[in-house]
Amino acid sequence: MKMLEGKKVIITGASRGIGRGIAEVFARAGADVAFTYSSSEAPALELEAELKALGVNARAYKSNAASFEEAETLVAEVLNDFGGVDVLINNAGITRDNLLMRMNESDFDQVIATNLKSVFNMTKAIQRTLLKQRSGSIINISSVVGVKGNAGQANYAASKAGMIGFTKSIALELGSRNIRCNAIAPGFIETEMTQKLDEKTVQGWRDAIPLKRGGTAEDVANACLFLASDLSGYITGQVIHVDGGMLT
Repeated sequence: MKMLEGKKVIITGASRGIGRGIAEVFARAGADVAFTYSSSEAPALELEAELKALGVNARAYKSNAASFEEAETLVAEVLNDFGGVDVLINNAGITRDNLLMRMNESDFDQVIATNLKSVFNMTKAIQRTLLKQRSGSIINISSVVGVKGNAGQANYAASKAGMIGFTKSIALELGSRNIRCNAIAPGFIETEMTQKLDEKTVQGWRDAIPLKRGGTAEDVANACLFLASDLSGYITGQVIHVDGGMLT
């Protein structure tokens, strides 16, 4: 039997990057996958077909996790289409990097809404279902930047640090109902976004990491797989760093 056979998962922001990697790993582990995208419809439909080819139920939903109303609608649709939810992975995120003196209010508000408020929206929307079934795993994709900060990313760092505080609080609130909530803090993960950087910059990042390489979406996905499975049944309120030793 596959590790997540029969499990149903929602992943926000999964049409590319880390979210896509999580969806692929979970489908290979036997999970049925509902995932969201905001604008990249073609990659989302491509992923949906790829996951279905693995023999699981999969569906892409166009939804803005930063909207409370859309989050509620999404969860209702997934519950109707899939018959339940066992795992929620809050992965949706954006960056609007700039030094504070050049950062405008919109840059700050958009990042907080997409990265942090979305976690509240989705967790709030799914909470009642998880409480009724007295089980569930919530996994929030934070960042090492939320732990140590980063110049030029005050908005992003604040959003990711807020996710960690939210994670620990929800773990305390829902633990008595056998609902676990953990966070993952990825470091330098090589995705489509990092491919836009020049090779010298990327190599500089790699050289500064103890394991001497950037991480992959699958590295993050494997940590999610552990937290979604029964292997982590006694782990909640924790932040797992997937960073190659960057913050060691």
